[in-house]
Amino acid sequence: MTAPTRTARPAAPAALRLAVVPTPQPPLETRPALRLVHPGQTIPRPVHRPGPPPRESVAAHPADEFGPVRSTRADLPPAVEAGHRLVRTTLEALAGRRPLAHVRDLASPKIFAALTGGRRPAWCAEGNAPLVVGRIRVCEPVDGVAEVSAVAHRGGRAHAVAARLEGIDGRWRCTVLQIG
Repeated sequence: MTAPTRTARPAAPAALRLAVVPTPQPPLETRPALRLVHPGQTIPRPVHRPGPPPRESVAAHPADEFGPVRSTRADLPPAVEAGHRLVRTTLEALAGRRPLAHVRDLASPKIFAALTGGRRPAWCAEGNAPLVVGRIRVCEPVDGVAEVSAVAHRGGRAHAVAARLEGIDGRWRCTVLQIG
């Protein structure tokens, strides 16, 4: 008689083991114990350790700053189109044909506040004659600055409009506006 053969059992998987690994942390700051100071006793001052000298040769990048950034002429759309859009939108808003909020992106906060807080010129508010904006004239005295002038006709009368546009954050913004 032959002995029954045994089949080999598969090897048991290795048991899982938990290993605690310390996380790297900065060394603990040890503070000196408080000392009582008697009248007339002086406390030694800590040694002065100057930091690195200021870097003068490295200029700050404009994108690192907060707030509006001036744009050059190369970064801006044509000033004639921006001037025409500003004049037409502002006069239509003052005439009540469009919301005054449409002027918000075209003007600086100071100009927008003056338009919303002030009273509208009488020739803009009264009547419903069509508004015709004449030719827009643009002069660029400095890179990123455009001075715009135009004549608007309404109800048989002519009215002068002058504005100063400055390139801010890649678009033209009205910083000065005069409507006569």
